[in-house]
Amino acid sequence: MATKTTAAERTELARLAAYTLHSQVADPVARLEPARRGFRAKFEQEVDPDGVLSQDERERRAELAMKAHMARLRVKAIRAKAAKQPTADAA
Repeated sequence: MATKTTAAERTELARLAAYTLHSQVADPVARLEPARRGFRAKFEQEVDPDGVLSQDERERRAELAMKAHMARLRVKAIRAKAAKQPTADAA
């Protein structure tokens, strides 16, 4: 049976994976460019599923959709962190 990893262990494993990846490629930024394009394309598809907007308008809306997505993630992280904090009543 596999042991459950802690948050600290998962963080270190992710760091290890990133260091390993970056040690094996000459240009890590270029290595991740296809992923960035795919991530961006997801938002362009979301805001213009029928492809009727101009390129400028699609890019503008995709940028805002991506910002909204990141803001949702930040709110989720804040709520998760607050849920882990002991309440003042418990102290």
